[in-house]
Amino acid sequence: MTSSATTPPVALTIAGSDSGGGAGIQADLRAFAAFGVHGCTAIAALTAQNTHEVRGVVATDPGFLREQIETVLGDLPVAAVKTGMLATAANVRVVADLAAAGRLPNLVVDPVMVSSSGSRLLDADAERAYVEELLPHAIVVTPNGREAAALTGLDVASVADQHAAARALLVTGAQWVVVKGGDRLGPTAVDVVLGGGHDAGLSAAAGFELSSPRIETVNNHGTGCSFASSIAAQLACGASPRDAIVTAKDVIHAAIVRAAGWELGAGHGPIDHLDFAHPLTPLAPPPQRTAP
Repeated sequence: MTSSATTPPVALTIAGSDSGGGAGIQADLRAFAAFGVHGCTAIAALTAQNTHEVRGVVATDPGFLREQIETVLGDLPVAAVKTGMLATAANVRVVADLAAAGRLPNLVVDPVMVSSSGSRLLDADAERAYVEELLPHAIVVTPNGREAAALTGLDVASVADQHAAARALLVTGAQWVVVKGGDRLGPTAVDVVLGGGHDAGLSAAAGFELSSPRIETVNNHGTGCSFASSIAAQLACGASPRDAIVTAKDVIHAAIVRAAGWELGAGHGPIDHLDFAHPLTPLAPPPQRTAP
């Protein structure tokens, strides 16, 4: 989905910078661009990382994070906001405060809380801030299984567990919850989606599953960031949350397929948001000059 307007819609990502270019702010901007959306950024942390290791993380001062966000909001017509790695409880509260004031439209929260190895990236205070202060303002929240377990205290080891975690997270006030299954083993990646029931009561919430075949590739870095930012981009273009979630699943699966054979770095490489193998405008050869 792209906007038909001459001026593109605007989305803001509040997340960490990935120096290796695979995830975080860098992946978000590519996902925004794939949907014809102009991307703005507020950087919550700097990382020194590549495809196989993270050597260092420096969190942004919460006051300066707020200044970045408010500077963008004061000038550009932000239509959707996506959060990723926020790094500290103070940064989570900065975002939650702005969301509570109604300043972060169409908020998509990707709660980056647990590393791919299972290590917790935030302390208990930051996790509480997510649940109690930020998630109530989210249009869509997109945890993977490990993050859903950290947020709910439930074991999330099966599709049935994903459904239980989604129900628990919907109680926080988030309008739609997607508990992703890409971090679990198996021939298919199953995401559980629950939402749309707040207007008529939680019992009316509509739940369904989205499945895609698992692709055998090491190039899967940034899939969670890209999924959430693809949803935010579509919300900025006017899509419904349900349609945005369904389309994002298909778009990210296709991006994984296109990059499956890439050899970028020694670890987990990026996905292909922009169809680099088939650029829309191939470079033309330089014009030939004729001698005077």
